[in-house]
Amino acid sequence: MPSTLLKKQVITEKSATAQESNKHSFIVDPRATKIDIKREFQIIYGLKVAKVNIVAIKPKTKWGHKKSVVQKRNQAKKAIITLAPNQKLDLKKDIKSTKK
Repeated sequence: MPSTLLKKQVITEKSATAQESNKHSFIVDPRATKIDIKREFQIIYGLKVAKVNIVAIKPKTKWGHKKSVVQKRNQAKKAIITLAPNQKLDLKKDIKSTKK
């Protein structure tokens, strides 16, 4: 079953340290709610979710020589999923990105 709400897992230094306390970050669909994200995560991974926090990622532009736009990051939505105690996420099970 391809995931429609969970796009990809965020792998940064900050998210790696949060994984030690059972918090996992995912880029999600902008229209997704906390309840939708919790249900889909529990269906895909079969783990119990304690809490879901959502963060809006603002677009960011990097400027080059003479104010020309070099790179632009799109607006996104990130979900930080806290697992229930005694639950572990198997990182070998990847989510396929559903880009069209």
